[in-house]
Amino acid sequence: ALLASLRERARRAEAEQGRRVAEARMAERTRIAREMHDVLAHRLSLLATYAGALEYRPDAPPERLAQAAGVVRAGVHQALEELREVILLLRADDAAEDGRPQPVLDDVPRLVAESRAAGGRVELRDEVAGADGLPPAAGRTAYRVVQEALTNARKHAAGRPVRVVVAGRAGDGLVIDVRNELREDGGQAPPPGSGTGLVGLTERVRLAGGRLDHEAAAGEFRLRAWLPWPA
Repeated sequence: ALLASLRERARRAEAEQGRRVAEARMAERTRIAREMHDVLAHRLSLLATYAGALEYRPDAPPERLAQAAGVVRAGVHQALEELREVILLLRADDAAEDGRPQPVLDDVPRLVAESRAAGGRVELRDEVAGADGLPPAAGRTAYRVVQEALTNARKHAAGRPVRVVVAGRAGDGLVIDVRNELREDGGQAPPPGSGTGLVGLTERVRLAGGRLDHEAAAGEFRLRAWLPWPA
């Protein structure tokens, strides 16, 4: 009886260890998928916009075509570089050990500038008080929220106005509110992959201790996130 009991305990311990390994592998796969999406979806959607201009405006002046082709070429190079950085980052046990700068709240204007350069009608309002005291993790998450919102607007409501508001202060939290007008037919096309990007973004915000909501109503699509910012 004692031997049987020991064998049963060993079997259970082995099964539990297998379950923990499987969960760890799934968590790692999810992290990799989220990082790959966050980094590449924004860049590739910009490239698609410029490539579309080349396709639908073959009669444009040669200098405009050359400019668009140059942007596509540079964008592909940057996408490959960003992919390489993600791979290096994911190989590290800790992101901080990689030594590469991570996106922060101050990088949001650059995102907006890229969207404007691709023809987007984006308005940015910065109402953050004391941004220097914002925790780095919150700034990084806020950057990803804006990045995903602009990517979705570009994919599913191209050419429609987009308004980005970032506001908050220590003790109140950080709010990111992004709105874009719906397409002329009144709809917002569902994101590819059943909304994988928004699902991953919601999980990222939740892990940061915040919350994220999105809805289509009153002729616009709205994405709103709140992130904690301790006093």
